[in-house]
Order: sequence, then C-alpha cells, then structure tokens
Amino acid sequence: MLKKIVFTIFTTFIAPYALFAQIPTKIAPKREFRGVWVATVENIDWPSRAGLSIDQQKQELIGLLEQHKRNGMNAIILQVRPAADAFYRKSREPWSQWLMGKQGLAPAAGYDPLEFAIKEAHSRGMELHAWFNPYRASMSANSYASDDHMTRKRPDLFFTYGGKKQFDPGLPEVREYIVQVILDVVKGYDVDGIHFDDYFYPYPIEGQRINDSVTFSKYSNGFTDIKDWRRNNVDLLIKQLDDSIHHYKNYVKFGISPFGIWKNSNEDTLGSATHGLSNYHELYADSRKWIKEGWVDYINPQIYFSFTRRAAPFATLVDWWSNNTYGRHLYIGQAAYLVNQRMEAAWRKPEEIPNQIRYIRANNRVQGSIFFSSKSFSNVARGAADSLRNDLYKYPALPPQMPWLDEVVPNSPQTFTADATATGVQLKWAAPLKASDGETASGYVIYRFSEGEKIGILDPRNIIRISFEDFTFFMDTNVEKGKRYNYLVTALDRLKNESDPSGPVGVEAK
Repeated sequence: MLKKIVFTIFTTFIAPYALFAQIPTKIAPKREFRGVWVATVENIDWPSRAGLSIDQQKQELIGLLEQHKRNGMNAIILQVRPAADAFYRKSREPWSQWLMGKQGLAPAAGYDPLEFAIKEAHSRGMELHAWFNPYRASMSANSYASDDHMTRKRPDLFFTYGGKKQFDPGLPEVREYIVQVILDVVKGYDVDGIHFDDYFYPYPIEGQRINDSVTFSKYSNGFTDIKDWRRNNVDLLIKQLDDSIHHYKNYVKFGISPFGIWKNSNEDTLGSATHGLSNYHELYADSRKWIKEGWVDYINPQIYFSFTRRAAPFATLVDWWSNNTYGRHLYIGQAAYLVNQRMEAAWRKPEEIPNQIRYIRANNRVQGSIFFSSKSFSNVARGAADSLRNDLYKYPALPPQMPWLDEVVPNSPQTFTADATATGVQLKWAAPLKASDGETASGYVIYRFSEGEKIGILDPRNIIRISFEDFTFFMDTNVEKGKRYNYLVTALDRLKNESDPSGPVGVEAK
C-alpha cells in the first residue's frame, strides 16, 4: 500500500482552503461502501507483532473489528498474501512470517486466520475482501525465504528490483500461477471480494531498471514497445482473474486500488488535470482500461491528497474518476494515516477527512470510501474516527448493489414473530423460499420503530441489526419497559440485494 512515496512525488502548493470549508452535508445514505484496509505486511495493523498466541491474535482481531463496527464500517480489506505467502491454511504457499515469526511456521492446528476473520466480520454485518499483492515476493534483499517459497523453488520466475524479488508479469506461467493462488481462496473461503492494491510493476527507483528483456524477446506477443507489452501483461492477468473468479463464484467482487492518477492531462487529453506519477506510464497499469472493459467490479483509486495539494487536488481526482467509471463502482481511497502529519498544513485541520467524505457523498457516481489503514484510527486519526462514529457514519449502511453480477431480489423472510421477555424483545423468523436464482438468504436486516413512527425500510436510522449470516433470530435488549415497538425484517443475498420486509409485528416491551 502506497504511503511514503506520495510526498516525494509532488511539490506542495497551498491553495485557499476556504473553497472547501463549507461542503454541505448530505444525509447518510442507506447504501454506501465503508471499508478499511487491515495490513498484515510487517505487522502494520494485525497481528500487532509476529508470534502472538492464537488467543492473542483472535482477541486483537475481534477488538479491531469491534472498533471499526462502532465507527460505522461495513467492509474489511484484509491482506492475506503480502509477499507470496499466506495468512490462510488452504494455500499452496508457505505461512507468512508476519503471523508466527518465521515464514512457513504454522499456527496451532485448527486455526485458520482467514476463516476466523470471515466469520467474525460477517457476524458484525461487515464484508471481508481478501487483499492480495499479486507480484511481490520479498520485502528486502535480506528477506528469509523458506524452502517451499516460490523464490526458492522457481527462481526463474522472478526478477529483482530495488533489492526485492518480484514475479515477472511477462511470463505466462506466472500469470497462471497467480490466478490459481487466488482461486484457492475463492473456492476455499467464504470471502465477499478479491482485492489488489497499487503494486503492479514496481514503483520507479533512480538507477534501477526492470530486468525483463529476455522475457520480452521470448513472449513479445506481437508487441514492439516493451512499455506497451508490460501494460498488456498486467491486462492479461486482470482479464483472466475477472473471468476465473466469476466463473467459480459470480457473487465474489473483484476490485483494484490503483495509485490515484491514471494519466496526467499533459500526457493525454483524457487524463486528469494533475502533475505527478501515473499508473499508465510509471507502473504500466492501465487502470482506466480495466473499468472501461468491465474487468473489475469496483475501482478504488488511492487519492491520498488534500483539497489543497495543487499538483493533485483531492476534488480534481474524485471528479475525474467519477467521470470514468463506465457503470462500475468507485470507492475513494482516503489517507487516514496522513492526519496530523507535519508536511502539509491541510492534514492538520480536523475537517480534512470529514470534508472529503462530504465531497464524495455530493457526487452520485461515487459509492463510498476505503481508509488506509486500520491502526490510524487508534492513533493519528482518532478525531476522524469520532467524526465517523458520531456523525458521518452514525447510522449503519449496506454495501451498494452490483446489478451486473446479480439483480435478483431474495424473497421475504417467513413467519416473523416478536415476543416480549424479561431480557428484551425476542425476534424469530424462518428463511425465505428460494428466489428465481436459487438463493434464499445469506443475511438479514432488522428495523425497529417506536409507536407512531413511520414504518419503512428507506431510513438507515431504523436499522438495529445487520448480519451477513443465516441466523434466524435476534434478541433486542435495547428497549424501554412498557414502550411499544414495531419491527421489520428483510433478507439479503450474497450481493446484498434486499427483499421486501416481513412484518410489521408490534410488541410492548416488558
């Protein structure tokens, strides 16, 4: 995930901040993607250090999920393959060193970190997207590699750049291998999405060159320009993954989080009015093409810039991307980690992140945000977390629908009842009948209304519970004795299409 490089790319220019100081607040939508990256590489977010006991790892993850649930998040982007290694048991690659302290060292039998994370996220009404770094295989020249790591088994599949081993994207065998690695997770786990970050071909380092000329001469595929060939290599992987993921599970979303600039307008009239490193030229990643061709379900550009970053203003890039989504979802990558940093005055203003969210919401072609990264909300961005919890994300939201994958609405839950008990109101129902696509329910939403309050499912303020599990009961303990309530329940399918409600059922709390 891009962090430090942002400040080396651009020269800071300060523009009048007042232009954005009074962005109007839009009522929090019922549908909005609210994600947070949880980085495992170098123990950035979780686990806090390698070698923790299984119970410690679980408790840390539960605490993290609880924190983000309180802040209104509905999606966790969990890094499961930081460097050709694994945070999951059903893998052809060795266990990650950032789990137990040594690459290849397995945790206790019966513990699968990814499986545990999925279950805990779903119970809290949060999606779990498995985040892969497709090409990186080591973090430094001195990285230890276990005997079963691919850099040891097949050194011919890699080149070294800046001291790091990286899969050579021009090798057909590499692309096939990466697809199969990801399909291990698609087929073996109940993930909601597959996610890539911004690392494709490596970020440029002065004095370094990519050593892939032999691969180019052998697998040129008719290209004469090595730069076009590199971009095509990445395109081939993205297209193959889109086909493969949706072949096995059509409901699994595929999303990519590229660097914030596709091309600058001085490079291409179709580019953004910015001046900086670009996906297309420096990283050989034609991110706009992936959306245009429909190869991704969402694009999540890392717009890690303030409104006043003149070389690449936040608003300019949000507007540009919103004009280039071709019907796919756009989630904005926001830099929670930059809050309160000293290099730019805008980030020391507490309204920067809240105003960015307001700006996003004012654009109907943007469906949400993902924040880097999890731990930022516990240290530098605590104030932003307060704004989310108490204001902007105060009410829960469902992830936005993806009709190009599934637009069949599930049937309503059956036999919905509400019974007052000494500990609260007990709600029970039965799973809906199968819809025309064969789905019943993969989750439920419960709504509660005080007596006399308008009943309906449009206002998120009435949602008291979202779960992406198939449990068919809930105990509402947050009720007042002697007060009457009405309840509704709806069913969700895997892509969060929502049924018509069952109910209302009324009850007086004991």
